[in-house]
Amino acid sequence: MGLDFILDPNNVILWMVLGFGFYMAWSIGANDAANAMGTSVGSGAISFKEAVIIAVVFEFSGAVLAGASVTDTMRRGIIDPALFENAQLIGSSETDVIFMLGMVAALTAAALWIHVAATFGWPVSTTHSLVGAITGFGLITVGVSHIEWGTLAMIASSWIISPIMGGILAFLLYSLIRKYIFDADDPVESVKRWSPVLIGPVIFVLILVIVYKGLPGVDLEGYGIGHLEILAGAVVLSGLISAVASRFIRKIEPPGEDEERTAYIAKVERVFRYLQIVTACFVAFAHGSNDVANAIGPVAAVVETWNTGQVAQQAPVPLWVLLLGGLGIAIGLATYGYKVIQTIGTKITDLTPSRGFAAEFGGASTILGASQLGMPISTTHTIVGAVMGVGFARGMNALNLDMLWKIFKSWVYTIPVAAVLTIVLFLTYRFLWDLLIFPL
Repeated sequence: MGLDFILDPNNVILWMVLGFGFYMAWSIGANDAANAMGTSVGSGAISFKEAVIIAVVFEFSGAVLAGASVTDTMRRGIIDPALFENAQLIGSSETDVIFMLGMVAALTAAALWIHVAATFGWPVSTTHSLVGAITGFGLITVGVSHIEWGTLAMIASSWIISPIMGGILAFLLYSLIRKYIFDADDPVESVKRWSPVLIGPVIFVLILVIVYKGLPGVDLEGYGIGHLEILAGAVVLSGLISAVASRFIRKIEPPGEDEERTAYIAKVERVFRYLQIVTACFVAFAHGSNDVANAIGPVAAVVETWNTGQVAQQAPVPLWVLLLGGLGIAIGLATYGYKVIQTIGTKITDLTPSRGFAAEFGGASTILGASQLGMPISTTHTIVGAVMGVGFARGMNALNLDMLWKIFKSWVYTIPVAAVLTIVLFLTYRFLWDLLIFPL
């Protein structure tokens, strides 16, 4: 790659999308990666440093090894890319340039909003941020009538559906844990007895989350692996892991006679600490493989359009683009993720390993069920709702209602703010392109 290539005005859009694509991935790591690590850090199961190490390994691995090999040009079907093929946009017939500038503007706007939200510690949906950005791009180009408002309404409905579903499951799970383990006469013996019932379903659900939510780039059917084979494999693997883990749990020695009851609680919480770490690893891998598309989707779309000169319905994702996205997510979490992790882990309700485990498992189960039903829910909203659920299990006084109100308002702001930012940035980029790059 020579200096002439780097300085060529025709390649400006390419450098812009690579830079802002990395910034988007960084923002995702700073905000969204807290979904996997927030409860683990907040409960004291792991330190922030350990969370960064785990997240870097699993988020990056998920993004690179299992990220989508082909991505939709327009996330969530808000706009049909075919509209750009013959449309006269903003007084110009250069639809490929308009499309690429629009994708750059959408990336910039979404990343800026996610960054601002992370600065205030607000856990917002990166998918919704990009959806709002693309909606803004559509409004300023193809017009109001070509926006899929029904799809947008379904996405907006997840502001209510996601936290309620996640909250209910986490509430029920933590209530059962408290009743049958912590309130038992001997919590240590109780956790030994119930460990297979806890571990087996957890591993089963997490395996299915990885397969159905975390492997968008792997064609399992091409290898002759269908739903029955997946379910059978998940049952066998979860059963084996549960059996092995239960043997270790049964070796836990009860506290001595002279120790207080809090010693029993500490030993039980230690079991949930390890369960929570395992859950966090699975969720981090699934998040990296699935949500990396929010950063690399527009990048891949611009690269494909830049190479072919035509707006494509779908775009192949080169390995180097996956590496760019995975690296950005990992660096974002390591350098700026502590703010949202602090919000999820400590500012909604007090968490312990058992409560954090209930929240993570409740959230993962909700995500799995919704993905199978085709419901457009947000991972971020689901995890926040799950944390609310375990707090509500101890009464309304256990919840920080002021923080929850701030979080909910940030969810409502996400789509319109990202849309308006995109419109402003697109018009700015378009003006500068005509003025500085190819003056008319």
